[in-house]
Amino acid sequence: MKPASSIFVIEDENDIAELIRFNLSLEGYHVETFSSGEMGLQAIASKKPDLIILDLMLPGLSGIEVCTRLRAQEATKKTPIVMVTAKGEENDVVRGLESGADDYVTKPFSPKVLLARVEAVLRRVGGAQKGILDVVRQAGLEINPGKVEVLVNGEKIDLTQSEFKILQFLAQRPGWVFTRMQIVEAIRGENYSVTDRTIDFQMVGLRKKMGDLGGMIETVRGVGYRFKDLQ
Repeated sequence: MKPASSIFVIEDENDIAELIRFNLSLEGYHVETFSSGEMGLQAIASKKPDLIILDLMLPGLSGIEVCTRLRAQEATKKTPIVMVTAKGEENDVVRGLESGADDYVTKPFSPKVLLARVEAVLRRVGGAQKGILDVVRQAGLEINPGKVEVLVNGEKIDLTQSEFKILQFLAQRPGWVFTRMQIVEAIRGENYSVTDRTIDFQMVGLRKKMGDLGGMIETVRGVGYRFKDLQ
């Protein structure tokens, strides 16, 4: 049973807002809808939700402006935001992500796709809050998120921020297979300019730095990557 996370939907098209509310409510989420950016910001100021679904094209304040304001406020700068837009152009996606959105979906969308994106973002946030200090130890490899440090057979190796986040993400879920885009979405942040096209290059560098332990990161042909489960 899913926790009763609170989700605010800021969407001016009533049928789409109701579609989102209905489907997320069926999954156990508490959902409130708002038809303008101003209404959404006012509600968020008095009651912080666990996640916000935000339309890019809104009357009055645009979704970009709403997102920018939320990220500028201490109380909401880390609140997960999934942006929804009728525009699929790359520039619109980039604008949404650069304004602070955690993920996006384009209209028309499947409710299952939106639900999957919502759950993925909430998992990332929850995992970051609960597991950031968990030290991973596997066959000579030690990953210490608190110190942002990786040891290979007792020797510290020098990783870039992106390499560290990729290794940490995979190693905390041994045996799980992730696509390149899932890896990008998991580590995305203002300091990690990684795309699915560069993941393969990141993996080559990471494996080389890990030396004999580089084989712990396995390529799953046609899918992506996984961290070898040694248990």
